[in-house]
Amino acid sequence: MIVKSPKELYRLRQTIQKGRSGEKRVITICSGTGCNASGAEKLPGAFRGELKRHGTDKGVLVRSTGCHGFCERGPIVVIHPEGVFYQRVKLNNVPEIIQKTILNGEIIPDLLYADPVTGKKVPLEREVQFYNRQQRLILGSNGTIDPASIEDYIAIGGYSALARVLNGMKPEEVIAEVKKSSLRGRGGAGFPTGLKWETTRKSKGTVKYIVCNGDEGDPGAYMNRSVLEGNPHSVLEGMAIGAYAISAHEGFVYVRNEYPLAVKNITLAAQQARELGLLGKNMLGSGFDFDVSVVRGAGAFVCGEETALMSSIEGKKGIPRQRPPFPAVEGIWGRPTNINNVETWANVPLIILKGADWYSKIGTRTSKGTKIFSLVGKINNTGLVEVPMGTTIAQIINDIGGGVPKGKGLKAVQIGGPSGGCISAGQIDVPIDYDSLKELGAMMGSGGMVVMDEDTCMVDIAKYFLKFLLEESCGKCTTCREGIERMLELVTTMTEGRATVEELELLEELAGVVRDTTMCGLGNTAPNPVLSTLRYFREEYMAHIRDKKCPAGVCRALITYDIGPKQCTGCGACAKKCPQTAISGEKKKPHKIDQTKCIKCGVCHTTCKFDAISKG
Repeated sequence: MIVKSPKELYRLRQTIQKGRSGEKRVITICSGTGCNASGAEKLPGAFRGELKRHGTDKGVLVRSTGCHGFCERGPIVVIHPEGVFYQRVKLNNVPEIIQKTILNGEIIPDLLYADPVTGKKVPLEREVQFYNRQQRLILGSNGTIDPASIEDYIAIGGYSALARVLNGMKPEEVIAEVKKSSLRGRGGAGFPTGLKWETTRKSKGTVKYIVCNGDEGDPGAYMNRSVLEGNPHSVLEGMAIGAYAISAHEGFVYVRNEYPLAVKNITLAAQQARELGLLGKNMLGSGFDFDVSVVRGAGAFVCGEETALMSSIEGKKGIPRQRPPFPAVEGIWGRPTNINNVETWANVPLIILKGADWYSKIGTRTSKGTKIFSLVGKINNTGLVEVPMGTTIAQIINDIGGGVPKGKGLKAVQIGGPSGGCISAGQIDVPIDYDSLKELGAMMGSGGMVVMDEDTCMVDIAKYFLKFLLEESCGKCTTCREGIERMLELVTTMTEGRATVEELELLEELAGVVRDTTMCGLGNTAPNPVLSTLRYFREEYMAHIRDKKCPAGVCRALITYDIGPKQCTGCGACAKKCPQTAISGEKKKPHKIDQTKCIKCGVCHTTCKFDAISKG
């Protein structure tokens, strides 16, 4: 079947909606990567089998959806239209859900979410604090549609924005609307999207390309993955609109091969759109042609940088190029190329359908719309969070994330991945937008947000990210290749208590040199973990250097375990567990640790039930 006009698309949507009008209940099951890893893959079949056994399979639909966002509580099942929210659902819960909730309308208390602070259980999704403090413009459909069904996307108005553009707007009008919305790229520095489109359109050349950057490599970040998995058609529709605006007829979705479900769903979505005439030749009878190819990346972090990504698409090694010329002027195979990330493309259909005026009312003066963050680390509610620009970090951590677990104090937040920076607990009341984060020494990045508690060593954190960046550097620039390695060496000596104050000063100077002299974004931002931790946690560096102590008790070389003779009962449990036989003593008498044998593994500290072993 080929949809040949906007009218036919509208009629198709009506037909789909009418065909589903008899569905009284819908059981939606989160089938994103996180929930599938916890056993969600088997739930749809189990629900269908149980419904059939009860003879109720005709009036109840079981739908596998994308990621619902609340990853901490997966697998998640939501029953519509009521919105009953069940979390951590297992196979053995399925018969009870069908019997009690579907057939008898009862709520199952054991499957409800309980507030981590009050302990109160809430039965409905809209009452769950994690959700009701968000504004889910991009992620909202993830929990209601089947990503493998183009009919689901069309039923909620999918491809209507494309129809409006192809049959009622000039390319210049599309660009003007995007510019008016003030949409900024969601992949890094926040460059104005409409301006990038305009530059590409005005660039010389009859062949131009559109690219979706889905190479999401930040540790702990999975926003783009979840959009590609859960609502791939929104990305394709945004790309098609952008292609029309800049007069491109070929596009690429670049997604890392470590995201197999994202690769599968975006490939299937493109195939379905092609079969309906929503991609390919003469789309919706407009005379405009556009199609996409899915390109799988090999997992190089540097390929998140747009010029390295272009080299990879061309079949070359992913190495950044000198700019200018910028991709909008000279990109893939020397042709003008427009590159935006997954989240940016998914915003475009909303802007076209609801208007730039509507969109620009969301957010701050310089940062419009919403932003998706992956909230991970030492936080009660791990998951994907979508909030308006201008929301404070404190609101995300405390109101949505439920705060730091186990009564620990918040110490720092890493924003923007390795390219971002760590800010202290004293800065979390700052509104999130591109400019505010830059002033703090961090950046939005793609949206990773790692929460750290009081037991985190910030020197060790800098060491972790430097090690990651060293491994991911392409090695083209001497200052990046050698500079990151030297920074890592200096920070390592600090975690081992072998550094001097002069070496701390050298580290700071070297970080500035790497930042200012490397060619691509990876090298420019590689020193951020060092510079931001030095800015807010310099005294912690000094403790490692001056006092030979790690205040957080993380750096093994600076830790000492001792047994308090007054607290030790001589039970011998620690001695039995010690892998180095470093603990000795008579039964029922205080034991001692031989520091020459101790490898500081901490097994004795966790084994002791009497708090007799101190860590210092």
